[in-house]
Amino acid sequence: MKTFTVEEISKIVGGMLTKVQDVKISQIAPPLLSDENTLALALGEEEIANLAKSNAKAALVPLGVQIDGLTTIEVERPRLAMMKLLNLFYTAPQVNKGVHPTAVVDPSAKLGENVQIGPNVVISHDAVIGDHTKILANSYIGGGAVIGQNCFIHPGVNIGDRVKIGNYVILHHGVSLGADGFSFVTENPDNIEQARKDGEIKENNAKHVIFKIPSIGAVEIGNNVEIGANTTIDRGTIENTTIGDNTKIDDLVMIGHNCKIGEGCLIVSQVGIAGSCVIGDRVVIAGQAGLADHIEIGSDTIITAKAGVTKSFPEKSIIVGIPAVPRKEFIKQLKTMKDAQDIFAKFRKYEPLLKEFEENINHDHNS
Repeated sequence: MKTFTVEEISKIVGGMLTKVQDVKISQIAPPLLSDENTLALALGEEEIANLAKSNAKAALVPLGVQIDGLTTIEVERPRLAMMKLLNLFYTAPQVNKGVHPTAVVDPSAKLGENVQIGPNVVISHDAVIGDHTKILANSYIGGGAVIGQNCFIHPGVNIGDRVKIGNYVILHHGVSLGADGFSFVTENPDNIEQARKDGEIKENNAKHVIFKIPSIGAVEIGNNVEIGANTTIDRGTIENTTIGDNTKIDDLVMIGHNCKIGEGCLIVSQVGIAGSCVIGDRVVIAGQAGLADHIEIGSDTIITAKAGVTKSFPEKSIIVGIPAVPRKEFIKQLKTMKDAQDIFAKFRKYEPLLKEFEENINHDHNS
């Protein structure tokens, strides 16, 4: 069990220590789940209030918070300090040393120094695995794939042919990189093409043969990227689908063929990005947002949860709603709806007078 003094922890998180007594810390937890050997994480108002009911003798608190009788470590950015502590106490999944006897490694594949390969992993022809990379059980590495150094690939990951992955990349359970893109064509114009061109669907009851468009591109992942469980990123039709350095992608995200995702982006769970989208740097896409194909999103943009994005937006936009519009326009729409409700309420109030007025006019006209 890892144990630290409060002085050691204060130094690690860069905090300001107010020491009441010596405390040996062996774990971290919220205040109500803490004992005398636990550092209580009181990052918000509710957790700070719960310290009065906690058995903890030491707590991590925001800057300026001091509790009588309690050893505290004050930090300017509590969440950043929590990240450092979690890394301190985190234990990575164990991987066997070397190549497991049940793994299948093609003779043409090249493994770097200190590569660890788990049970039932398949590494295809001409694949290249960088130094110190770990690949856990039941993962598949396609032919010609290149994986950089110090990567961690969790169980059940599928990496297609010719996929390129940078250094320090983490792929969680069930990630799929390099499946064929969803790309098809019909011999004659179909309903989708008619709707885009004419704004309507013509009733011709024609039967179409749908031809698959092969994907000969690949997927290219930058350095220090993390991709969550069961996320899928399709290979490009001709060019590569690309994910920039330092981008973090949550579970259950779908990124279509030919997409270009910039650096430092945050893409939250259940986002769907259709093919050929271009996303700038440091873009945040919140949960369940959907992006139509062939649109561009400028750098430093925020797309809020469940937004339905059907057109391109410039940099530093805040995008809201279905169909998505800039935040200021969305607020204006809400105000207009509220004003319309007020106007309708006034109309209902005066509607009897209006009817009486109309009846009098009709009576005078017929007299």
